[in-house]
Amino acid sequence: MVNAQNSNDIETIPQTPSLLAEALAKDLPEVEYAVAAIPVSWGSKTTLSVGDNTTKAVGQYAGKDYLNIFSWRLLLGEKNTVLSDKNSIIISKSLALKLFHTTDNILGKTIEWQHERPFTITGIVEGTPNNSTIQFDYILPFQLFLDANPDETKWSNSDPNTYIVLKKGAHIDEFNKKIAAYVKSRIKESNSNLFARPFSKGYLYSNYENGVQTGGRIEYVRLFSIIALFILIIACINFMNLSTAKASQRMKEVGIKKCIGASRGSLVIQYLGESLLMSFLSLVLSIVLLFAFLTPFNEITGKHLSLHFDTNIILPVLGVTLFVGILSGSYPALYLSGFRPVAVLKGKLSASIGELWVRRGLVIFQFTLSVLFIVSVLVIYRQIVFIQSTNQGFNKDHIISFDMEGKASTPEDQKAFLSGVESFLTEVKTIPGVQNASSMDHESIIADYGSTSGIAWEGKSPKTIINFGNIGFNYGMIETLGMEMEAGRSFSRSISADTAEIIFNKTAIDMMGLKNPIGKTVKMWGVDRKIVGVVKDFHFESLHERVKPFAIRLEPLFTYCLMAKIQAGNETRVIEQIRKLHQKYCAGFVFDYKFLDQDYQAQYTAEKRVAVLSRYFAGLAILISCLGLFGLAAFTAQRRQKEIGIRKVVGATVGNVVFLLSADFLKWILIAVFTAFPLAWWMMNNWLNGFAYKIKIGADIFIIAGVVTLVITFITISYQSIRAALANPVKSLRSE
Repeated sequence: MVNAQNSNDIETIPQTPSLLAEALAKDLPEVEYAVAAIPVSWGSKTTLSVGDNTTKAVGQYAGKDYLNIFSWRLLLGEKNTVLSDKNSIIISKSLALKLFHTTDNILGKTIEWQHERPFTITGIVEGTPNNSTIQFDYILPFQLFLDANPDETKWSNSDPNTYIVLKKGAHIDEFNKKIAAYVKSRIKESNSNLFARPFSKGYLYSNYENGVQTGGRIEYVRLFSIIALFILIIACINFMNLSTAKASQRMKEVGIKKCIGASRGSLVIQYLGESLLMSFLSLVLSIVLLFAFLTPFNEITGKHLSLHFDTNIILPVLGVTLFVGILSGSYPALYLSGFRPVAVLKGKLSASIGELWVRRGLVIFQFTLSVLFIVSVLVIYRQIVFIQSTNQGFNKDHIISFDMEGKASTPEDQKAFLSGVESFLTEVKTIPGVQNASSMDHESIIADYGSTSGIAWEGKSPKTIINFGNIGFNYGMIETLGMEMEAGRSFSRSISADTAEIIFNKTAIDMMGLKNPIGKTVKMWGVDRKIVGVVKDFHFESLHERVKPFAIRLEPLFTYCLMAKIQAGNETRVIEQIRKLHQKYCAGFVFDYKFLDQDYQAQYTAEKRVAVLSRYFAGLAILISCLGLFGLAAFTAQRRQKEIGIRKVVGATVGNVVFLLSADFLKWILIAVFTAFPLAWWMMNNWLNGFAYKIKIGADIFIIAGVVTLVITFITISYQSIRAALANPVKSLRSE
């Protein structure tokens, strides 16, 4: 990993110099293996063919020891030599079946890449499991990437990831001290400090702020673990409340057992045993439900979880079940076993003030958690709506993108290239329903572009380091995306034939400190470029990140991804017309398109899953709380039935009785509501801090949550209250 020092902060990125892996393996004795690899996400799908059999596949470039570092199972081939030749290719088993319909006897056979270059199959890997963070169909030698990008042989350029295996006994902290200034020792003007991070931590601990690890997906793991724990606690509270509320039905049992010699300890063991039995029966039922709901759960979360009962699962599950049984049964066991036999055999069961407050406290606690969940669901929902409705600075709707290949890409000379691209674009624009079209040098405007500090301008201080995102556009791309200009103009053939032009976003101009930037010249990677416009800020990353400085280069020669804006309602017909045109210009290549909106939505997959799961969790917590409250209301009404009978005899109405029984519970819930509000605000404010652009938590959210909770509570207890109020008072007073 690299900590890149900017003028304002430190940016942590995985991109490193292409030369780093080989240099580390040579210079540091602690390194057993080291390879450079281009991230799969950086490359687009490419066309592979065997004869007339053609398919699209995702590949990556990797160093020769790649399979010594990662545990992809090599079915055929020699691990140490599969990537030693520039003409070699490793393919997955699934790709082999697509192209050859078999994996037998295909080593040494040839695959054509992009209908341009043949590669010899030197290895077949089992493939990547669904839960792998790296997904590929084939691997090419890293040297090919260096041949195609000569600038990558300089220490000043950083694109690949570097993976290393340290020898046994090596200490990561000591190793990090050695490599911290490694790049600076090769290039003095570098702003990069290196450090090694365990690859296994990359998925859950991926967030860095100012060079310090600050979390990542692990936050959601912790969040849902805490929610699960709270729901379990609510269930335990219900068991405690209902067990102690039913105490009047078991007091004679306790009295008789004590009279014939039962000790309190034996009674505690009996009641704990009952609780443990219920807990283990619940475990059996939960396993049945887990099998039933695992498939829909995987669909909601986008995961591929499966059940494997081994010691890593069985022992923790049994431990949790035992803990829950003891926790939920301990208070009822101590409470019931503490009855005095003389008193309970006379039918006297006095409720102490402490017992009453414990029961009330438990009800307040579980409804506090329920209110927390309701507020959380509302906040998450509103943030998702805010994300969907926020102006991105470009129009993402009804825009498709696809690679231009064949006649429209990578010909032998630049004139043919421009002719192919322009002819293709011209014909696409003539299709009825295509509102505009252009091309750029990335698969999407929404991407991780990496960054460059290789831009200089007049008045720049030597100490100023700004990392710019950057992209190459063709003419008309700004108009196709519906970007708005802050100043100047967009790229235009009719105004200038000079392709050495550049446009910055507003944030870049502000950070550069340029006043009246239009017409000024900057030097980018040693080439002079004239600033012709300033585009309004747009979000090329998710709303988790603040808008960063960005440069848009005019690069008609290097734009391979076409974007077309289609009239709403005509997508199917227009895409079919584009497909036919693609076959004309890109014969033999697969037409593989996607909507720009898909890229945008993919940035917020985690938030959407959190939104869905939080609704289920909130519903489950409220349901369990209401079930407990329903039972508690029933026992309260039963214990007060004689009081209710007397009140009705002396003139109380049904409404009076319902209010009497409901008011006490509603008072507890109000306490829970106002206890939960500050906790909910603090918790959700911390969650929202993960977004650079976010909603404000308004008072209306708390009002809605409070009203919903009170309504649910009233509906829950009203049935028991009305039932008790409508009961015949003669039956309850007959024994008096």
